[in-house]
Amino acid sequence: MTTPTLTALAVAPIALPALTAGGCAVAGRRTAGVAGIGCALAMLTAAAVLAVHVVGAGPVATAGLRVDALSAFMLVVIGAVATVAATAMPAHVATEVAAGRLTPSTARRQGVLVHAFLAAMALAVLAADLGVLWVAVEATTIVTAFLVGQGRTRGAVEAAWKYVVICSTGIALALLGLVVLNHAAAHAAASAGGDGPGLDWAGLVVAAPTLDPDVTRIAVVLLLLGFGTKAGLAPLHAWLPDAHSQAPAPVSALMSGVLLAVSFSAVLRVKVVADAALGPGFTRALLLGAALASLVVAASLLLAQRDYKRMLAYSSIEHMGLLALGAGIGGPAATAAVLLHMLGHGLAKSVAFVGAGRIAQLTGTSRIDRVRGLVATQPGLAAATGLAVLALLGLPPFSLFASEVAIVRAGLGGDAGPAVGWAVVAALVLVVVIGAALLRHTGAMLLGPAPDGPGAAAASRRLPRATAFALAAGLIAVAVLGVTAGPLTELITQAAQTLTGAP
Repeated sequence: MTTPTLTALAVAPIALPALTAGGCAVAGRRTAGVAGIGCALAMLTAAAVLAVHVVGAGPVATAGLRVDALSAFMLVVIGAVATVAATAMPAHVATEVAAGRLTPSTARRQGVLVHAFLAAMALAVLAADLGVLWVAVEATTIVTAFLVGQGRTRGAVEAAWKYVVICSTGIALALLGLVVLNHAAAHAAASAGGDGPGLDWAGLVVAAPTLDPDVTRIAVVLLLLGFGTKAGLAPLHAWLPDAHSQAPAPVSALMSGVLLAVSFSAVLRVKVVADAALGPGFTRALLLGAALASLVVAASLLLAQRDYKRMLAYSSIEHMGLLALGAGIGGPAATAAVLLHMLGHGLAKSVAFVGAGRIAQLTGTSRIDRVRGLVATQPGLAAATGLAVLALLGLPPFSLFASEVAIVRAGLGGDAGPAVGWAVVAALVLVVVIGAALLRHTGAMLLGPAPDGPGAAAASRRLPRATAFALAAGLIAVAVLGVTAGPLTELITQAAQTLTGAP
């Protein structure tokens, strides 16, 4: 493959959604919906082609971008979840416009912002420089803040401000961490009489053993706190339930299914530099602490949860905690499981949020105690939502079962030490509590007699074909991944090697 072709393919996942955003500003709603689906499929295709090339020929650096196995895999995650969300979005928007909850101009602006959001996430995973990665992550905050507050209700505006304040605080900590890390790299290079790598990630990995350990510790703590905030990890997690519950359902699918994973991939890249400079023990302690804190938060607040969209948001905190647990364990097996978990969680959570959005449209409420008998009135929607929750619980045949089992096996294998084993045991107890809470709340919504009164007719409306297709496609994909990763196996293996330095 020639260099210009590779450059075009690397730039395409950023340029395509940016161009589509411009088109959405002038196109009609139906045209914009079709363009959104085409854009998501094109991003997924470009990601697949880049993945094939990277697996065969190794990393590619071009136009200030770095396409390695990790960035190619993250592009697959973005493209896959974006396809599910984009397929469901036209029907969701049409229903909101017909109900008077969304004006045509606001719907047009939503299309522009969603595709700008996709472009920023693609840039974040492709950036060769950690500074550019930081800019891209900050851009996602700015863009999605308008989507979170789109409803203009008191709750939506409060959620948007909370999102901006907490995430901006986190990203400011990450910026300070980058400044400190750059200082450490420049000082090490000056001592050796050479030029420093700046914030180029590949150069930092090479230079990491020469960095001052004390300065690097400060930088790593700041970076993990900063990017961990955007990933929804405790202690700076409080923005997530409010933002995800107030955003439009397809946007919540993207935020929970992709944005959190993209932010966590930044944590993984920082971990590579930290492990090379300080050894694995330092980041392991930080990540295990964040993992257990996130699981405790999710378990305690899910038990008495009354809002099903917030319930799904707290489930996202749980799964980010599991990712942190796997990353803290470390090693190729646990890291590969973390990557598989990212993709499985993204697909399952996108299905769950799309389903939750349709339930809200039918019932006019997000309260758990006001939704009953969905199996009787909406069997297809109830089946998809129930299966998505079962997938999030980590039950077979879904891929989250395989990834969670792999994380547990790696943690209890003994190589990481007894402290890690006890952390895994504590995490398992918390996961059981979370699973019981999710089952209880979801079961109450799906089962029981069909509702009577004025809401019964609305609740029995037919599920749009596009929405049904999006739900089915997401569930089939996460189920197939639970049986075999297929062509993604080698890509995930190489990405794990990139993150662990394994041969």
